[in-house]
Amino acid sequence: MVLKGHLLERADRSRGRFRSLVLKALQNFLHDAAERRHARKRGGDVQFVSWDDWMAEAPSQLSIPAQESESWSAERIFDVRWAATIVERSLRRLGDECEKRGRRRVFDVLSNCLVAEREDVSYAKFSKTLGVAEVAVKRLVHRLRERYRELLRDEVAQTVEKPNDIDDELRYLCSVLAAAK
Repeated sequence: MVLKGHLLERADRSRGRFRSLVLKALQNFLHDAAERRHARKRGGDVQFVSWDDWMAEAPSQLSIPAQESESWSAERIFDVRWAATIVERSLRRLGDECEKRGRRRVFDVLSNCLVAEREDVSYAKFSKTLGVAEVAVKRLVHRLRERYRELLRDEVAQTVEKPNDIDDELRYLCSVLAAAK
């Protein structure tokens, strides 16, 4: 730093001794380093990410329509994004589990059944798609829904302090998603 800063070129005998120059340069260096260290504690070296850019890039199957998000409060947008993240993490984990067991295609075909109402599910159609009996499809959907609920509960459990709060938080998650439709 002494050489890069041209300190030696600016040295002037008439202003004092060389060691005084070096001592003052060292003091200034230590002072600047201390200021940088303190600034870092207050967020000095934090790089800010635009919320709008992040929201645009954030992958979500449960996206918020632009015209609706204009009228929503920041709290509502946050709650919907939180709920969507919990759901997506649960679905991703379920998909990964199915893939590990060689059942990724089953998950891909039946994953829409996890959140659909029972009367909206066409077991006959899925039976033909998967090439298995309709009874087997019903059993697969039941198991997927069961495991999905467990994973959803686990994801919510990671966001609450006490296990007693999980059920309340799950109810809130459902109400947020229902209101977002």
